[in-house]
Amino acid sequence: MSETSARLNLPYIQPSQAQKHVTHNEAIRQLDALVQMAAQSDSETSPPEKVSHSECYIIPENASGEWAGHETELAVYENQGWIYYVPKAGWVAYVQALNALKVFDGSK
Repeated sequence: MSETSARLNLPYIQPSQAQKHVTHNEAIRQLDALVQMAAQSDSETSPPEKVSHSECYIIPENASGEWAGHETELAVYENQGWIYYVPKAGWVAYVQALNALKVFDGSK
């Protein structure tokens, strides 16, 4: 059996696994970030100085600072740091700065 789900890469609880709540909480955190996705912006090239818990950004090309090397990924701010997700073709996000939906086509 796989250790993660195919589409969202959510962790499965494994047989005889200790601390099952850790795996379950990780999956809930990922679902909270990725389902009904809403991003603040898709044009900010570096992390904002002031950011609130769970804010999401789509990282554009030429990113700098903590976002360097994470172009086209999603950055979600949680627990005083950035968590990155690699999108898959077909993922949809509402981008607040554009007041529009954006669909990831698998490339950019």
